[in-house]
Amino acid sequence: MTTDPLTPAEIERYGRHILLPEIGGAGQQRLKNAAVLVIGAGGLGSPVLEYLTGAGVGTIGIVDDDTVTLSNLQRQMIHGTHNVGDRKTRSAAGRIRELNPNVVIDRHEIRFSEENASGLVFGYDLLIDGSDNVATRYAAADAAEKARIPLVSGAVGRFDGSVTVLKPYEVGPDGRLNPGYRDLFPEAPPEGMLPVCAETGIVGALTGVIGTLMAMEAIKLLTGAGEPLVGRLMMYDALAARFDVVKYRRRE
Repeated sequence: MTTDPLTPAEIERYGRHILLPEIGGAGQQRLKNAAVLVIGAGGLGSPVLEYLTGAGVGTIGIVDDDTVTLSNLQRQMIHGTHNVGDRKTRSAAGRIRELNPNVVIDRHEIRFSEENASGLVFGYDLLIDGSDNVATRYAAADAAEKARIPLVSGAVGRFDGSVTVLKPYEVGPDGRLNPGYRDLFPEAPPEGMLPVCAETGIVGALTGVIGTLMAMEAIKLLTGAGEPLVGRLMMYDALAARFDVVKYRRRE
């Protein structure tokens, strides 16, 4: 994590951010000082990583134990054909350096799990979960709550997706603690109940829509701009071109 002031080159690079009253120079400095851990360098992680890099987040950690395959390239735009066979963390780090050499990259070539979660999130200001399995989502939610850092969580199906923000360690406007992941999804579905894209398919652009929304929520959280999706689940139906937002609360 860096605390150095913005350089003249960075002021030019991020000038369109700095012009925004909701972000300004102070918000851009907060982005530079921030450290964000991203779970997954796949369909959701690709746009998250690229837009946080472009936004000037100072330190980005990437957790992924997978390698790039040809079938990934339909939706994982951070990787190229020449990266097939490479570690996803290595491939993504190369693209990040091309986009913005000011960003510090932490590569974690392991699978995020309940056992290693606490050690992985230590030192980060924000956790973003772009994983594709239920166990990781629950582990990420528990780790973020324990570390008292916000979690941006996203998921996608064939033509639909969702995004929410979790800060269950804080009290909301209603005087109650904000809801956690288990208030939204009390129990994990039985193993094998949730379809995976390798079996059912997925339209590639959908991951761009949801991943970009996740990046936007992260920027809002880091700069203090706007109202993050805390206690709200934003759902996107691509076939109907419709967004819906539902509110959820902490269970008694």
